[in-house]
Amino acid sequence: MDIVTGAFSFTGKYVARRLLARGRRVRTITGHPDRPDPFGGRVEAVPYAFDDPALLTESLKGGETLYNTYWVRFPRDGVTFERAVENTLALVRAAREAGVRRVVHISIANADADSPIPYYRWKGILEREITASGLPHAFIRPTVIFGEEDIIFNNIAWLLRRFPFFAVPGPGNCRIQPVYVDDVAKLAVDAGQGDENLALDAAGPETFTFDGLVGLLARTVGSRTRIVHLEPRTALSLTRVINRIVDDVLLTDDELTALLGNLLVSGAPPLGCTRFSDWLARNGDRVGREYHSEIGRHYPGMDRRGS
Repeated sequence: MDIVTGAFSFTGKYVARRLLARGRRVRTITGHPDRPDPFGGRVEAVPYAFDDPALLTESLKGGETLYNTYWVRFPRDGVTFERAVENTLALVRAAREAGVRRVVHISIANADADSPIPYYRWKGILEREITASGLPHAFIRPTVIFGEEDIIFNNIAWLLRRFPFFAVPGPGNCRIQPVYVDDVAKLAVDAGQGDENLALDAAGPETFTFDGLVGLLARTVGSRTRIVHLEPRTALSLTRVINRIVDDVLLTDDELTALLGNLLVSGAPPLGCTRFSDWLARNGDRVGREYHSEIGRHYPGMDRRGS
């Protein structure tokens, strides 16, 4: 049996799906055990118990590999990046106590414990602490993930479908290298079968400028939105206005800094095989039809979805 955190959400769902296809039994540890089950009862669901080490250890017993997707995109309701690290390390300690053989942790490309960007710094600190735990591990480091349920690319398309202009921060020449969620899941599951400690960047085969990516999305969804370039902080301020409309967070300061700093690309050979342009050609009629809420996904009942 394998343990997957967040198997009823996004990346974890694809990991669980691949494990089931390989004939593995799967249990998920989730913050939302009552969420609709996409697996028809084939995945056992138990809640997180970060504050109860004994219960957390019990939920991991019988597991061979732990596939961890738990993280927070931005601090909210007292759950900071530091708290997310503490929670994850509680999970790793419980995994050791429960006899789990290996942990496969979904990190981020360019994670760095010395980064000035809090999101990347805490991701780097977490990698360092997992390594220090002594539990055999693999780090899968995606650039920026796309897929049917993704938030970032879907919501760019949602804006392009509905607003008279779209603000690009800066000159638009920063680079972005999307990777398909199922390619990330395959890398994770393959890494779970090994024994060696390793770290793999998960990046797709195409790299775009941000202007090029927005233009591709606009053409695909038939948008006539005017693309304008604004000073980055002005663009971020505009997203905060939209935040109030959708009761969500469209873009964080860390995400803007990472985009402008070209951290959404990898210097390693791409391990993902799915081209974003091909996927978009097949799915463009659906992308951006509805707003995908980050808060709604992780804090059900607290968002007001855009229409």
